[in-house]
Formats: sequence, structure tokens, C-alpha cells
Amino acid sequence: MSTITFVTGNANKLREVLYILAGENQEDPKVGRFTITNKSLDLDEVQGSIEEVAIHKAKQAAEIIGGPVLVEDTCLGFNAFNNLPGPYIKWFVKAVGLDGLNDMLYKFEDKSANAICTFGYCAGPGEEVRLFQGITEGNIVASRGHKNFGWDSIFEPRGFKQTYAEMDKEVKNTISHRYRALDKLRSFLMEQ
Repeated sequence: MSTITFVTGNANKLREVLYILAGENQEDPKVGRFTITNKSLDLDEVQGSIEEVAIHKAKQAAEIIGGPVLVEDTCLGFNAFNNLPGPYIKWFVKAVGLDGLNDMLYKFEDKSANAICTFGYCAGPGEEVRLFQGITEGNIVASRGHKNFGWDSIFEPRGFKQTYAEMDKEVKNTISHRYRALDKLRSFLMEQ
């Protein structure tokens, strides 16, 4: 068994990732020949494309950990803004809040958005970073549901009448951008 360190200090994100990757076996999470653990690290927040941000984080984490790592970068891109705020969504939520994000689209007819999750896997220092990306299309709506998980309460996936925050986690975890990226990652890990 090899251990992969998922770099996160976010308990909600860790719980969701382990649920999607390992199912009910979260006490001893395994995917193929890999055991998943986690560690919170302060990584550089670089500017760039979604892919550039994920690659940088994975390389830096692999150097610090000295072994296999998994990093995640989640984006929310408004189509009216040519996919911005994108990888900077965390800072936008901090600066203007969920209502402020909604207000940014006030004068735009197009309220559509893309939720994008990119996982970067690096086998160790100096190794190539593999990217696994999932996208879920939807719309930005007035905040509904709990507000304890990023921007979930303002994103309504296409084809649904609920925001991520209003959804039962079993439903969300079969349609979300994170699920779609992790499904690709799981297939890759099972082949290793």
C-alpha cells in the first residue's frame, strides 16, 4: 500500500472527497493500492490558469511532503465574465460575500456559470503532475440552503431546482464538479 496525502485543512472538503473516493469506508480510506490521508499545508497562491494553479500546488506539496500528493483547486466561472472569478473565487467570496457575488451579475442577463474542479496528482518531488478535471454547468441564484461550504448556496446545477447546499449529499456527490473530477482520478488510481 502506498499513501497519498490529500492537501487540505477543510474538513467539509475532506469528508466529501473521502466519501466519493472511498464510499462508506472513510475510517480506512483506500483506492486501489493507495491509502488516502490528509495534511493541511500553506501553499503559494499563484496567479494563472486553473491548470497552472493546480500544477504549481501539486509540485510544491510533493516537495514538502516528499511523496505522493493530491491537491484540489475549485473554480466558479461566470459565463458573463468569460469564466471569472475562476480560480480566484475563494478571494471573491471573502471580499464580497455570497450576496456580493450575486450582485455582480445584476446587470447581466446571463446568470450561467461553470463549477470546475481540478485535482492534481503528483507521485513525488520532481515527478510530472497529472490533472483530473470535472465541470458542472449551472446558474448563479440568490443564496438558498446552508452557507457553510463555499459558494454551494448560490450555485444551482443545470437540470435541478436546488442549489448544491439544498441537495442531499448523495445526489450532489453524483453530479458535482468534484465528483466528476474524482471519478477520473479513481479510474487512474485503480490502474496504478
